[in-house]
Parts: sequence; C-alpha cells; structure tokens
Amino acid sequence: MTSATLPIASSHPQDRDLVQALHAAHARIVAEIGKRVIGQHEVIEHLLITLFAGGHGLFVGVPGLAKTLLINTLAEVLALSFNRIQFTPDLMPSDVTGSDILETDSDGKRSFRFMRGPVFCNILLADEINRTPPKTQAALLQSMQEQKVTASGRTFALEAPFHVFATQNPIEQEGTYPLPEAQLDRFMMMLKVGYPSAAEEAEIVKRTTSANLPALDKVLTPQEILAYQALVLRVPTTEPVIDLAVRISRLSRPEQSDAPAEVREFVAYGAGPRATQHLVMAAKARAILQGRPVVDGSDIQALAKPVLRHRILTNFHAEARKVTPDDLIEKILSVARR
Repeated sequence: MTSATLPIASSHPQDRDLVQALHAAHARIVAEIGKRVIGQHEVIEHLLITLFAGGHGLFVGVPGLAKTLLINTLAEVLALSFNRIQFTPDLMPSDVTGSDILETDSDGKRSFRFMRGPVFCNILLADEINRTPPKTQAALLQSMQEQKVTASGRTFALEAPFHVFATQNPIEQEGTYPLPEAQLDRFMMMLKVGYPSAAEEAEIVKRTTSANLPALDKVLTPQEILAYQALVLRVPTTEPVIDLAVRISRLSRPEQSDAPAEVREFVAYGAGPRATQHLVMAAKARAILQGRPVVDGSDIQALAKPVLRHRILTNFHAEARKVTPDDLIEKILSVARR
C-alpha cells in the first residue's frame, strides 16, 4: 500500500499529529495574511483549501478588491517562489512558457538555449486571464494538468508545489475572451470576490494610505506544504460522502432523469467527473485545516458552490430569467439532502 492510500488510522498515529500541526499552521497563515488583506475571510479559506488540496483557483471580481495582493501575500507567507503575468490581447504563448534564444559562445559557435518563462515558479498569478486570446490561455493547460511544459520539442518539469491562481474581470466587460470550458474545468474552485464592508473599507484606506507596510513571518516551507498535500490524499473518505459528491455532480446534468426541474430547464451542460474529484479533494483539505481527521457531508455541501459554479453552463433561458449557477446549486443541494 502506498503512502497515497494509507488512511489516517491507528497504524499511522503520526498523521493525527500532522493534522493538528496543519490546523495550528492554518490559524497562523490566516493571521499573517490578515496583516495585509482586510476581510475576505471566505475567499482566504477557499484559497487555502485549494492550495492544500493541490488545485488551482480562479478569482472573479471587479478591479481593486485585493485579488493580486492576496495571492502575492500567500506566496510570501509560505516561502514560495512567485511570478505574475499580466494577460493582455497581444501576449503570446511563449511569453508564458518561454522560448529559445540564439547565443554565440567565445569561439563564435552559435546555439539555441531555452529561456524559461514565468510559468517556472511555485505560484503563478495569471492576472486578468480573460484579457488574452484562447491561444495564449491554452499555454497554461499542460502546466496546470501535468506540471510540465513542452517547448521546442523538449519537456521540462515544473518545481512542486505548483499552483496557478488566475484573476478574471466579469465577463460582460468589453475586451474579454471567455475561458473555454475545458480550461475552466482545470480550476478546482471559482472564488467570487465581493466588496468589503464599510468598516473593512475604512480599515483598508487607513492601511494603504500610510507609509507602514506590515512585515510578514514565514509560516511553512515548500517541503512542509508538499507533506501536507500528501496528508490530504491519506484522509479517509466514507462511501456515503463519496455518494453525496457523486449525486451532487450528477444532479447538475440536465439529461439525468432525477435532476431538478430547474436544472433541466436552465442548464446546457452540467459538471463532469473532474468536479466530483475536486469536490472530494477540497472536502478532505477543509476537514484537516479545521483539525478533523475525517470528512463528512458538511464539507461536501460547504464547497459545492465554489467547485461547481464554473462547471455548470447555463442556457439563454437562464440568462433571460437571471438564474445563476449558484441559484441552481442551491436547488441541487436541497434535492441531494433528501
């Protein structure tokens, strides 16, 4: 039996200690992020779940809501290498992955050398990913799925841990290129970033208009993060929990006979099997971040919206009636609980 399949049980009591250690580290990480990012508690929680579950995240919100600052701060707190790409309409795939450059040595001999692009890091911030055409968006597909980059006929491995956190302005704004469904499916969660409260906004103004920038303490190392990500894989999942995740995903598909009437009316395509996988993995990460060594149904239900909302494609009837994927997920959860 491999380490990825060992349950957290009496045969591995050290795993229980790791769960409590991660639970304590989780509180410290949140506190350090809070030195620079005001509010957004649910977004921060889902970001950490995505990270420790080994996934990628898509942040959606209008400009100025600290999406970039949040991801940059996370990388600093976890001692991870960080690169940021500003996606623009003229960005090329080689600007993401890298390209060959021609060099001349001291003897006058010329040769090509691969110059690595910004994707070679631990945390890549793909800023305003929907501002660049699909050709460049697709440059991230292999790295997100396989943690590899193929260029000039050669394949290069990316250093682990590797995560893509992309930001996206609302799709109805001008000059955007909606992400294809296949690429959206690679993101474990879509996180909606909303406006701060009045008190939070006042505190943001106080902090950002002064000369003091709070120093951050490093909480974890990359090696510790990898160990905790391996721990997530060992978290046991009962059959009822898996059945609940499968049922939620299947109820989002309009061709299912037991799908809610709203799904059959307003959904063009529902969530695929990767959604179920990500739902279970995210639930495992949520459990151990909260100090619990097992997953229960509440973890699945709490994460259904961020995991499924970008995987449910609504039709024009939904747009006309202003029915959102979140509305449909609420209905799906009410049916799944029966």
